[in-house]
Amino acid sequence: MAITKILYRNGGLAQAIQYITNPDKTDQCVLVDHFNCDPGFAYQQMMNTKRRFHKTDGRQCYHIIQSFKPDEITPELAHEIAKRFAAEHLRGYEAVIGTHVDKGHIHSHIVFNSVNADTGIKYHSTLQNYYQQIRGISDRLCAENGLSVILQGERTKTVSYIEWLRQSKGQPTFRSMLEADLHDAIEDANDLGHFFLLMEHKGYEIHHGNRLGFRLRGQERYMYPERRNAAFTEENIERAIYGNLAQIEAGTRPAVLLRPKPQPYRPHPKYKGFLALYYHYCYLLGRIEKRQYPPRMTPHLRQEIMKADAYRARLKFLQENGIETADDLTACMQQAESNIAQLSKQRTILNVRKKKRKKLFDALVAEEALAASKALYEEGISGMEDEYVQYADAKAVLDACGISRQTLMEEKAEVYEQLAKLNQQIRAGRKIIKLCKEISESAASMQRDVSAQEKTTRNREQEQTQIH
Repeated sequence: MAITKILYRNGGLAQAIQYITNPDKTDQCVLVDHFNCDPGFAYQQMMNTKRRFHKTDGRQCYHIIQSFKPDEITPELAHEIAKRFAAEHLRGYEAVIGTHVDKGHIHSHIVFNSVNADTGIKYHSTLQNYYQQIRGISDRLCAENGLSVILQGERTKTVSYIEWLRQSKGQPTFRSMLEADLHDAIEDANDLGHFFLLMEHKGYEIHHGNRLGFRLRGQERYMYPERRNAAFTEENIERAIYGNLAQIEAGTRPAVLLRPKPQPYRPHPKYKGFLALYYHYCYLLGRIEKRQYPPRMTPHLRQEIMKADAYRARLKFLQENGIETADDLTACMQQAESNIAQLSKQRTILNVRKKKRKKLFDALVAEEALAASKALYEEGISGMEDEYVQYADAKAVLDACGISRQTLMEEKAEVYEQLAKLNQQIRAGRKIIKLCKEISESAASMQRDVSAQEKTTRNREQEQTQIH
């Protein structure tokens, strides 16, 4: 499944191209391609197209983003889908494609010129065009490659990407947690004031204005649930509470609702230390055994559940490396630091080699990219003088070096491939160090949360015993 968005820019074309082709985000530019333009000269060519058709003002470019469902696609396939999309939808438009793999989800960027290089017509973006072309093509390409698609009729416009991402991974969202807590508070409240008190006990701050807003303590923004569901206006909440009380008086509703008792936590028989703590914590957050979001949680756990995926990743790391004690954690970190030091030495050697060849490598790119400009210049077409001079300079550098172009190309490919592998390994090592530090620093607060939640569970069991 891909969530596809289109943005437009009235400026910043060069910056947009630079951003989407960032080597740190695109596996050292392995996941970068150019459509109807040459590598290293995309910006110049796009501007030349605008000048040729006298359309240098207004919208400079458009920016399409394809965000894919986690764990459903490889970077290579995502990039291939983006290339096929561009070839089908952007005929005649100069475009740069970059697939980013630096985040937890794979996403592709396509920045393309607002002016068609063949016709001179400016791209026109409409809602109809989005659904029939952009969304339609993207969904079809996903389906052809065995990926899930957004079904017709599904509500997507009002769901943020982050919310969709959490839902697709089976994680609770702030919206789903808030609505669950609102329903429970409405069911338990005796009046509107009692309802607000119950929500405060759950850890929410309440904004009383034109709309009721709720946020967990420490969060920056309020959520206004009535925008999505009219049942959560102050008037309708009060009406629901008194409706519940009327049903209790009529004998059609029990005075006390007995909610299903959650299954007690069962410690893993083989886990100790950090492993046991993270296993217990992930259970509380609902990230193992498909445990649903529990209504009775401490306020802090409600906040932490939004970070559940990070805790699950740490648990997986501990499991894969057999880390239980602080000594195990320290040893793992030291090994990662040692590996990074060795890899950095190898990268330095390659960078020196790359620097020595930089002039020749740049000349290779320029000669290939400007070959078309040379042909146009020789045909007598004006405006190609600068490009021809650049081509001639690059050719002279290559002719004088005494090394064949094929040898240089092979050497360049080898250097860049080795650098890409080393950078990938260094990033993996840094990730290990980061995980080790996070595990060490969070252990004390996690233990407090576990103890607090166990106390909450015991209190609930006592309440139910008293009711019986």
